[in-house]
Amino acid sequence: MSLQPVLQHKDFWVLNKPAGLSFHSEFEPGLVALAEAQLGEKLYAVHRLDKGTSGLILLARSSEAAAQLSALFANGAIDKWYLALSGGKPKKKQGWVKGDMVQARRSAWMLTTAQSNPAISYFISAGLADAGRRAYLVKPYTGKTHQVRVALKSVGAALLGDELYKGGQADRLYLHAYALGFDWQGQRMELLLKPDQGDFFTSPALQQLLDQAWAKPWDLGFPFFHRQAAADAAQTD
Repeated sequence: MSLQPVLQHKDFWVLNKPAGLSFHSEFEPGLVALAEAQLGEKLYAVHRLDKGTSGLILLARSSEAAAQLSALFANGAIDKWYLALSGGKPKKKQGWVKGDMVQARRSAWMLTTAQSNPAISYFISAGLADAGRRAYLVKPYTGKTHQVRVALKSVGAALLGDELYKGGQADRLYLHAYALGFDWQGQRMELLLKPDQGDFFTSPALQQLLDQAWAKPWDLGFPFFHRQAAADAAQTD
């Protein structure tokens, strides 16, 4: 399995992670080991994607860059947008999803109404002409395990292919790391990658949506992130 470079920077690589590739090495090389072998250099993980999730993954090229990038992720200074598809009818078509996450059965998580350490996301959505599917663009403001999957499940829109959260069978998990935006050493980095795996992700209706309405996620008016905004979001709808 090869990794497609999206951007080569002196301090980091941005790669296209295929769906189905584990982040850590298990019975076969994981993403970091595969990237190191393919690119011929030592690389450092600064964030991760679930095995079933495809899309933009950033790997640092030095320990110094890794420390700086990790701090940006930890402080919410790197904006992330995920693209997802669901066949369910949502309780609402856009807005905040927030609440503490607790472990449930079979490695799953669930969202609660408690707000002591909430997972916070904001999403917008659009209906697709083909087969009643709906597309979601989700911006997580925190970095909890399975956060996007649990957030959409909680509003009645479990992801296609997400059997753990009863989203129904499909040829893949329909979750894709679609865009990243952050400032790096005085330069604004805005990265976008359309999905190229999955019959539903490559449908004409979705491609039209991505080419037109969702071509620039950073211009769509998502609430600006800072810690106070996250705290306020936990108290307001």
